[in-house]
Amino acid sequence: MTDLAVYTGLFASAFLAATIFPAQSEAGLAYLVAMGEQPVGLLVLVASIGNTAGAVVNWYLGRQLGRFSGRRWFPVNKVRFAAATSWYQKYGYWSLLASWVPIIGDPITLVAGFFRAPLWSFVVIVGLAKTARYLVVVLMTWPFI
Repeated sequence: MTDLAVYTGLFASAFLAATIFPAQSEAGLAYLVAMGEQPVGLLVLVASIGNTAGAVVNWYLGRQLGRFSGRRWFPVNKVRFAAATSWYQKYGYWSLLASWVPIIGDPITLVAGFFRAPLWSFVVIVGLAKTARYLVVVLMTWPFI
């Protein structure tokens, strides 16, 4: 597989994993790290950028939530949205540090858009949280290399 295909696939899986669609990217990153054919730093960078970009899609959807939330195709249910709203209202911007957490992370990024969190601070906090998660994946994979 070419490097372009590897990085494109990793970016796409990380992007989808950060949106409201069910997906994950950690296993793919761990596999690529274990294979040792690409620089680990570049793999983490590509995955982090893709995952953060997917979270920006959620942020945008959150800004538009009032118009789309009642639609049948909108995949965030009221219970998850209410839990994420409570979390965001309690912890504010810092709740975005939990944007990497399964189940609650994606709704938190939606809620941040809904509450009109500034995009620049959103990208910085979410980018740091998602990069930290990928670094943990790399560290957990390292002993198996």
